[in-house]
Amino acid sequence: MQCKFIRGLLLSAGVAMLVAGPVHAQQKFINVLTGGTSGVYYPMGVALSQIYAKAMPDAKTSVQATKASAENLNLLQAGRGEVGFTLGDALSDAWKGDAEAGFKAPLKKLRGIAGIYPNYIQIVASADSGVKTLADLKGKRISVGAPKSGTELNARAIFKAAGLAYKDFAKVEYLPFGESVELMKNRQLDATLQSAGLGVSSLRDLASSVKIVIVSIPADVVAKVGDPAYQSGMVPANTYEGQTGNVPTAFVQNFLVTHEGVPADTVYKMTKSMYENLDHLTAAHAAAKAIRKEAALTGMPLPLHPGAEKYYRETGLIK
Repeated sequence: MQCKFIRGLLLSAGVAMLVAGPVHAQQKFINVLTGGTSGVYYPMGVALSQIYAKAMPDAKTSVQATKASAENLNLLQAGRGEVGFTLGDALSDAWKGDAEAGFKAPLKKLRGIAGIYPNYIQIVASADSGVKTLADLKGKRISVGAPKSGTELNARAIFKAAGLAYKDFAKVEYLPFGESVELMKNRQLDATLQSAGLGVSSLRDLASSVKIVIVSIPADVVAKVGDPAYQSGMVPANTYEGQTGNVPTAFVQNFLVTHEGVPADTVYKMTKSMYENLDHLTAAHAAAKAIRKEAALTGMPLPLHPGAEKYYRETGLIK
């Protein structure tokens, strides 16, 4: 009798598991890996999560503030996120496995979704510091972004190309954008290098508080970086308060990345919904104005996720 009772319980449990199993399997989790809250990745990530939630009502979406590129890529490789923002040079380093850039081994689980907007490498000094050129930064106090972040990797590349090393500065701080700006306001730093979309809130905040100088990064310095991910660009006049002229600089493309473990249908819907709601992204940050489907695959240093590939084939971008 007792054996029959136990068998009945086990049978009931089995049925319950069969019923519950598919329901659980249908639950999607989409964790968006971004950057510091004072940068561009975070507000854009929040907007993306809202787009995904509307396109996939059965998905549970979340947004995670991180140290940006390198951390996002390592988290994706470990399956601790479904989509993340990254700079193109960091993505290339991750795919190859560049230990100096923070990748001990090639991150071969990563898959591409889209090239999105360019990050402009913006070196901003307080007018009181006397800094006007890259050479003037010698002996000054500077912040270069969080350690091994995309911004900090950009800083290393640009300074090396300009014949500068961290030892040439009086002090080097490894801080997020917002903290760097606060130290500049308090005259504890002379300059900050921030790799972000034009009009990033941290630098707008700084320019409204103290007089600034945007330091030119000439085209010959950009060429000396020796990495095709780095291109010459311009910070247009009046991007920031008190900036009256165009300033030459460098830019690196940003990418949205996922990993091979995310279902193709999910990535397809993520890709499709993003392009169908670019106005929502632009409302979150003006940098999204530069997102164009036609440029989605330009410079992609790793394989596309099959879900993204399906969308690009449907829309004729891939023949």
